[in-house]
Amino acid sequence: MEVTIGVQNVARELTVETDSDPAEISAAVDAALREGGVLHLVDTRGRSVFVPGSVIGWVQLGDVEKGRVGFTV
Repeated sequence: MEVTIGVQNVARELTVETDSDPAEISAAVDAALREGGVLHLVDTRGRSVFVPGSVIGWVQLGDVEKGRVGFTV
């Protein structure tokens, strides 16, 4: 699962690839936004990512796009 987070006052978004369930990620984002806490995600390599809920601008959840081979039209 690929999670892309837009952080307020930061030009680039943060992208994290994780093995977590989409419902679990959604609940964590909701809790961080509602309670003003910290969004904690663990990526596929086991590294932790912490984002304060107060600076989250937007969050996008989606599948990881597999590498394409060849040309597409």
